[in-house]
Amino acid sequence: MTSTTSIPTTANLSDSLDAVGERHRVLAERLPCVIPGSRILGPARTVRFESTDDIDPANPYDDAIDVIDSIEPGEVVVIATGASNASAFWGELFSAAALGRGAVGMVTDGNVRDSDKIVPLGFPAFARSRRPIDYRGRMRITAVQQTVEIGGVAIAPGDLVGADDDGVVVIPAAVADRVLEVARARMSSETSVLSELIAGATVREVWERYHIL
Repeated sequence: MTSTTSIPTTANLSDSLDAVGERHRVLAERLPCVIPGSRILGPARTVRFESTDDIDPANPYDDAIDVIDSIEPGEVVVIATGASNASAFWGELFSAAALGRGAVGMVTDGNVRDSDKIVPLGFPAFARSRRPIDYRGRMRITAVQQTVEIGGVAIAPGDLVGADDDGVVVIPAAVADRVLEVARARMSSETSVLSELIAGATVREVWERYHIL
């Protein structure tokens, strides 16, 4: 899903999760995108990335190469680092390769680099911060396609991950269809609510009509 007009906002998704009884599914941190205004939604391909004592690994990029080359179209790459500031993991070339594989974006509680080069690619990379340091000899991949945790939320492979300027929402795969059905209905109703409010309807009137605020 790449057109932002067809993707529910994270606020909508959060409300829809509440409606089906799935609360506390929003990451504690917002994780801003290198391209403001981006909005993504897709199944998670998860990676755990941790500090290492091996300061000069012989093949430091093999695991990352395998991760990137395994991306399926429509996926969101989710990289859990424990909010590490040791290095960046993601940059221009990984963005280009992920784009070529059909990924719709990347979310990490760690750092990215090459942000000025990621922007022209148009690849939505959501990250805690930015740092120019390469991860070789500093961090390593310790798990792929296993449940990870970012911002107090568990993310399993295949869970839907939505992200925009407001934050990051995780929809468990088991309830994804229900949540999206509710979200799409809300999108339609919100359009009517907005139009009626602009036309002069009171907040009470639209609330009693739609039960949406």
